[in-house]
Amino acid sequence: MTQATQASQKGIILSQNALKHVLQLREQQGNQDLCLRVGVRNGGCSGMSYMMDFEDINNVREDDEVFDYDGFKIISDPKSLLYLYGLMLDYSDALIGGGFQFTNPNAAQTCGCGKSFGV
Repeated sequence: MTQATQASQKGIILSQNALKHVLQLREQQGNQDLCLRVGVRNGGCSGMSYMMDFEDINNVREDDEVFDYDGFKIISDPKSLLYLYGLMLDYSDALIGGGFQFTNPNAAQTCGCGKSFGV
């Protein structure tokens, strides 16, 4: 499946590298019922910052949007999804500049660290 095809099916796009890494992190947590909550909050050097954390699948709210990646679920609240729709979440294990990388088509500006953005 191409990224363009994925984009038309998912509001938050997860690369294979990112999926592999979050599955490893979930395994370290020792709880297979964890999903990944992705959202935004006010703050950061560009006005808004990304947030990600594991959350028990039983805590998913009715109004949350759920994206399934072969059984692993990413969830986002509706307000965050307004700013995140079409987000590509990737992961790099490069020594410099590695970690999770956010490519957000809704961001008018991003900071140098890549963890915050403005719209």
